[in-house]
Amino acid sequence: MKYNWSKKMLIFGMTGILAAGLLSGCGGSGGNDSADAGSRAAEGNTDGSHLNFGCYVYSTSYDPAEYQNAAWDGIRHGVTEGLFKFKDDLTVDYNLCDRYEVSEDHKIWTFHIRDGVKFSNGKDCGAQEVADSLNRLYTVCATDKKSSTPETYLRMESITADTGANTVTIVTKEAYADVTSILCFPFYTIIDVEGDISDTEHDYTADATTVIGTGPYAVASMDETTKCSELVKNEYYWNGEVPYDSISVIFIEDDSIKASALKTGDIDLTENITTASDLAELSENPAYYVSKTPGMRSGFAFVNFNRILGKSDALRQAVFMAVDGQTLCDVTVGGMYTYGYAVLPSTLSYDHASLENPFAYDAEGAKKLLDDAGIVDSDGDGFRELDGQKITLQYITYTNRCLSDFAEAIQISLSEIGIEVNLLNTDSDTEWNMMQAGEYDLCDSNWTTVGTGEPSVFLKNWYGGDQGSEFYVNSRGTNYCWYENDEFDALYDRYMASTDMEERADLVIQMEQILINDCAVLVHGYYNSTFLSNAAKVSGADIHTVDYYWLSTEIAPK
Repeated sequence: MKYNWSKKMLIFGMTGILAAGLLSGCGGSGGNDSADAGSRAAEGNTDGSHLNFGCYVYSTSYDPAEYQNAAWDGIRHGVTEGLFKFKDDLTVDYNLCDRYEVSEDHKIWTFHIRDGVKFSNGKDCGAQEVADSLNRLYTVCATDKKSSTPETYLRMESITADTGANTVTIVTKEAYADVTSILCFPFYTIIDVEGDISDTEHDYTADATTVIGTGPYAVASMDETTKCSELVKNEYYWNGEVPYDSISVIFIEDDSIKASALKTGDIDLTENITTASDLAELSENPAYYVSKTPGMRSGFAFVNFNRILGKSDALRQAVFMAVDGQTLCDVTVGGMYTYGYAVLPSTLSYDHASLENPFAYDAEGAKKLLDDAGIVDSDGDGFRELDGQKITLQYITYTNRCLSDFAEAIQISLSEIGIEVNLLNTDSDTEWNMMQAGEYDLCDSNWTTVGTGEPSVFLKNWYGGDQGSEFYVNSRGTNYCWYENDEFDALYDRYMASTDMEERADLVIQMEQILINDCAVLVHGYYNSTFLSNAAKVSGADIHTVDYYWLSTEIAPK
C-alpha cells in the first residue's frame, strides 16, 4: 500500500507552511508567543504558567445541550464536570456528588452535592443549581430538538432539589441498574444556568464564555476565525490547585500538522496523532513523552442489511474472510489499534475469550465460498456478479482515527477476491447523514462503546426492536444498518430489564457472538488513544482509558 505512505509524506512536507498559518492567531510559535497568548487569556498576567494544547476541531461550543461534541469538549477542556467520573478501570468515582441513595425499585436516586463547590464565576454550586442545570438540559433538548440526546441514556420522570439537605432527587421512568455511570457521560455535566430554565430560546452558545462550569479552567474567549479557545484558571476551583494560569486550546485537524507543531514548539501538548510515521518518530525521541493506552473505542464498519450485503450470507461472509484485520492493525495503521473481531474492546470486563470467529481471515477460503455460492465473474471484467449484476459496494469513510486507512486497505483486499468497492472519503457530518439515509454498503465509524460504563446505547445500533417494547424509540431507533435478529432483540430486551450485573455481562457476550456469527459489523479493532507532550515542559500528561478527561489538574508545568 505504498500509495498511502506517499500521500502521507506529501502532507508531512506541507506541515511547516500550514502550521505557521494555523497557529499565527493563537498561542504563537513558542517562547514569547506562548506568553502573549497567556496574557491575552489571563488579562495581563505575563508571569503565570501557560500551556499551548493542540487538538482536533470537535466543537466550538461547550454547551452540553448544544450537541454531543460540545458536551465532550466542555469536559475534555476542563471547563465542565459531572456528578461522577470514571476511573481508568471504568469503575465510578464521586465528583460533584459525594454520596447517594437508591430505592429498592431502582427508580428513585438521591444525590448529595458536595459542600463547597463553586462555579468559575464564584457562584455556589448546590443542589438547586445542579437540578436547574439538568432540567435545562432536558428542556432544551426536548423543545429545541438539539442534537444532544440525554433521553437516550437516561429517561427522567423528574429532577428536584432539596436545598436544606443539599440533595438532588432524580426519578426515572424505568429501573436502571446503575445511574451513576450514566451521569459520567458529558451530557450531564453541570453548568451555571442564569434566569428561567424553561426559557429555551436563551442562547448559551452565541458566546462560549457564557458556559460556566465547575472545572479547573474557565473560558476567557473563543475565536472561531483563528480556531482557538483561551482558558484561564478557575480561581474558585474546589478540588485542589489548578496548575496553569492560562491555556490556549488550538484547533488543528491534520495529524501531521499536530506533530510538526509539537516539534517546533508551537504547542506543548497534543492528542491522538494517528499518522504511524509521526507517532513512531516522536515515540523514539526522548524530548517527547508519549502516553498510549487501550481505551473504550472500537473502529468498525457498519454493514447495511437493506442493500446487497443483506441479500447474501455467502457474500457477506466472504467479505469478512478477505480482510486481514491483524495486519491492518499492526502494520497499516502502525499499532494505533489492537486487533479484535468483537464489537466491544477486549480490555473491557467481559469474557472475550469465550467468543469464536467462524469467519477469520482466509482469502482463498473467501474465493471458494463465493464460487460455491455461484457468485462468480461471468463476463471476465475482474469482478463478480450476484443475480446477474456486478457487485459494487459503496464504502463511506472519513479521515479520522485511521478510518480512511482501513477503508483503503479493505478496498484493495476485496478487489483481490473480485469485489469492487467504490470508496467515498468524506467529512464526518456528510458520512453521518448518508448513514442515516442508508446510502452505503459499508460505513466506517469509531465509537465509544461504553460511554456510560455499559454498552446498551452502543449495542442498540443493531437492535431491530418491537414497537410494543418500552425500549423501542422510533421506526428504526438508532439501527441505521437495518439489521434484524429476533434472538439478539430478545437478549437486548432482557439486558435492558435486568439490574443483575452478572446476568447483564453474560447477555452482552451472547449478543456479541450473534453479531459475529451474522457478520453484522466489520470490526477493525480497538483504538489506542495517545497524548504527546514536550517532556521538558509538561508533566503528568497521561491519557486516560475514558477519553473524556484531557485537561485535568494532573497535567502541570515542569
